[in-house]
Amino acid sequence: MTVRFEIDGHVARVTIDRPERMNAVDADTEAALEAIWQKIENDDVVRCVVLTGAGDRAFSAGADLKSGSGLSGLEYWARQNPNGFGGISLRESLNVPVIARVNGLALGGGMEMVLGCDIVIAADTARFGLPEAKVGRLPLDGGMVALQRLVPRNIAAGLMLTGRMMSATEAAAYGLVNAVVPAERLDAEVDAWVADILACAPLSTKAIKATLRKTAHLSPREARSFQTPELIAALLSEDQDEGVLAFREKRTPVWQGK
Repeated sequence: MTVRFEIDGHVARVTIDRPERMNAVDADTEAALEAIWQKIENDDVVRCVVLTGAGDRAFSAGADLKSGSGLSGLEYWARQNPNGFGGISLRESLNVPVIARVNGLALGGGMEMVLGCDIVIAADTARFGLPEAKVGRLPLDGGMVALQRLVPRNIAAGLMLTGRMMSATEAAAYGLVNAVVPAERLDAEVDAWVADILACAPLSTKAIKATLRKTAHLSPREARSFQTPELIAALLSEDQDEGVLAFREKRTPVWQGK
């Protein structure tokens, strides 16, 4: 098993478990990840996902170049997963928040998976990079198209055109990372963010994520009127009444997800 998948209460934890290969993703791992995302999409219990890599050296070093797929760059591009690297870097159908727990190197496809997450928490030892050009390849699975939408264009260009790595502190300064903590505090910080997400109405978080993902190309006025199924469900939910009632009664709301 190259990916560990656990559900604890409302939280799904997905761990790429190939520490001996710096959690690089081969064909079997890619297939396992895709199957997991599909499973989560069909599970109404899950309200938050934590994605990470096993060990303390790497979140993921990206594609396993030693796995011997035999595909040329053009063949890989033609056959690419529409959901991006690891099934997550460009995925739009997953409507629950995904936290990247970046415990070490996030390179190539590993960084592309980070780009597909909604919240990024990194150890201060983590480093990010898209070094594909150094091996004659391209960051096809989200890097070239997603990074420049999340950080200034020249920062994205500088990383990809040189293959340099960025520290967690630098990534946070450019808005790519939400929080940077010492490695020994990484789990506590992730758990704090998870707790905050679970304290929110589940249909509200789904609607917010759907709007963020599906309206970035629109003007603010167009985006405001864009109706997603998640938005309508939240607006018609019993939870919206429960939230206001709980606020007035000065108690913790009891979310039903409906």
